Amino acid sequence: MLPIDGHRLTLTETVTVARAARRPRVGLAADAVARMDATTRAKAELIAAGLPIYGVTAGFGDSNTRQIHGDKSAALQENLLRFLNCGTGATAEPDVLRATLLVRANCLARGYSAIRPRVVELLLDCLNQDILPLIPERGSVGASGDLVPLSYVARMLTGEGDVLHAGERRTAAAALADAGLTPVELEAKEGLALVNGTSFMSGFAVLAAHDAGELAYTAELCTSMASQVLLGNPAHFDDFLFQQKPHEGVLTSARTIRGLLAGGDAGAGPGADETWAGDGYRQLERPIQDRYSIRCAPHVVGALRDTLIWTEQMLEIEVNSSNDNPLFHPDGTVLNGGNFYGGHVGQTMDSLKIAVASVADLLDRQLELVVDEKFNNGLTPNLIPRYEAGSWDAGLHHGFKGMQISASSLVAEAQRWTMPATSFSRSTEAHNQDKVSMGTIAARDARSVVELAQEVAAIHLIALCQAADLRGLEHLSSATAAAHTLVRKISPFLDGDRPLQDDIRRVREAVRSGELRRAVTESTNSVPALG
Repeated sequence: MLPIDGHRLTLTETVTVARAARRPRVGLAADAVARMDATTRAKAELIAAGLPIYGVTAGFGDSNTRQIHGDKSAALQENLLRFLNCGTGATAEPDVLRATLLVRANCLARGYSAIRPRVVELLLDCLNQDILPLIPERGSVGASGDLVPLSYVARMLTGEGDVLHAGERRTAAAALADAGLTPVELEAKEGLALVNGTSFMSGFAVLAAHDAGELAYTAELCTSMASQVLLGNPAHFDDFLFQQKPHEGVLTSARTIRGLLAGGDAGAGPGADETWAGDGYRQLERPIQDRYSIRCAPHVVGALRDTLIWTEQMLEIEVNSSNDNPLFHPDGTVLNGGNFYGGHVGQTMDSLKIAVASVADLLDRQLELVVDEKFNNGLTPNLIPRYEAGSWDAGLHHGFKGMQISASSLVAEAQRWTMPATSFSRSTEAHNQDKVSMGTIAARDARSVVELAQEVAAIHLIALCQAADLRGLEHLSSATAAAHTLVRKISPFLDGDRPLQDDIRRVREAVRSGELRRAVTESTNSVPALG
C-alpha cells in the first residue's frame, strides 16, 4: 500500500502508479484523514454561522457576490460539475488519467480543502480498480486550475459520465457497481475542491519530465555510437574540458558518454600519436575536431539535464500542494487565494519542451552525418548494404534516405511546438480570471515534443546500428554493443529497402519504457542519471 498524505508523493511513485504493469495500491494515510475531518468540521461551523464563503455559500468566479443559503450549498456543487463538463479534443491517455487521479487525491489529502475523506478514498478506490474518467484534453487555461478537465473526475465519483474500466468504455455507474463501489453525493465545497486544482496539467508534466530523462540518456547513447561509427575523436569528452565549465547537467552528460565509450575501438583521435617532420603544408586524412553535433552533444543534452533538475524540484512541490480555493485553516479560518495558478508547471514545461526539441535537432544532425556519404567517413551512401560489382541490386536501394526525411519532419514539428504557451495568457470568465497560466497547454505541448523526440531517437538508433554493422562491431564498446543487440532483436539489419514504420514504433517503445537503458546498464553494471 502506498500511503497518500499530501506531503511525500514522489515523481517516481507517480510514474509507477500511472504506468507500471503491476501498480501499487494506494490509500489515505491516517494523519491525512484527521486533517480532513478537522477542516470539514470547520466548514460546517462557518456555513451554520451564515457567512458568505466563496464557492460554498457564494457563486463561482465573477459570480462570487451572489450569496445563497447553506441549504443550497450541495446543489451548487452539482451545477458546478454540469456547466464545466464542456471539454473537447482527444481523450487523455490512461497513464495521464491515472497520474491525474493520484495527484488530485494527494493534494486533497493535505487536508485544507474541506473535503471528506470518504470522497478522496473513493477517488483512490477508482484508481486501484483502474476506473478512469474519460477526460478531453482541451478546455483548461490553467487557472483556476484545470476546471473543465477535472470536472470529469468529480462526475465519475457521483456515478455520472463515461469511464474506462480495465480498458473498456462503460458508464461510471456500471463500473462503480461492478467494482463494489458506491457513488458519493458531494457536499458543500467538495465539487470545487475536486476541480479547482493543477492535477491534470501535473499529470502531463510529471510523465513528460520522466520521459525527457529517458531521452537524455538515449541521446548520450546515440552520441557515443555516432562517435564510434564515424571514427570520431573521443577526446572531445575528456573530463578536463567540462571541469572548466562545470554546469551540473553537462558534467553528467559528458561522464555518461565517457562511460558508454569505455572499451570501444575508437582510438585516441586523429593525429594524437603522430608527429610531422615536414615543412610547408599537408592535408590530414581525418579532421582533428568532429562537427558540433558530436563534439558539443554534452552541452546540448546537459542543458536538458539541468532543466530537468529544477523542473523536477518544482513538480515535486506542485504535486504535494494544496492548490484549490478557498482553503480552510485548522483554526476555523477560511482564506481565499490563488494556489490553483499553474505558473510553475507552465514555466517548467515551456522550458522543457525547448530543451527536448534541441536534443531532437541534435540527433537529426548526427543522423545526417551518419547517412551522408560526404561526411560518414567511408560508410555507404544512405547506409545501403555493400553490393558486389555487377549485382542486380546495385543502384536500386536508397537505405535510410526516407528515414532521414521522416526524422527531419519530426524535428520541424517539435520545433514548431516550442512557442511558449505561457506567453498567451488571456482574460477570461468575465475578467475575473484576467491573468491565467496556460500551464495545461504548455504541459500538453511538452508531452507532444517528447513523443516526437522519441521517434527521432528511434530512427537514429536504427541507423546507428546499421552503420555499426557496416563499419564492424569491433568498434563498439560493451555498452553500445548491448544497445546494438537490443535494437537488432526488434529491428533487423536492412539488407534492402523495406518499410520501417513498425521498426520505429518498436524501438521508440524500448526508449520510452526504459528497456533500452536497462539493457545497456545491465551490460556495464552501472546506474545512469535520468534527469
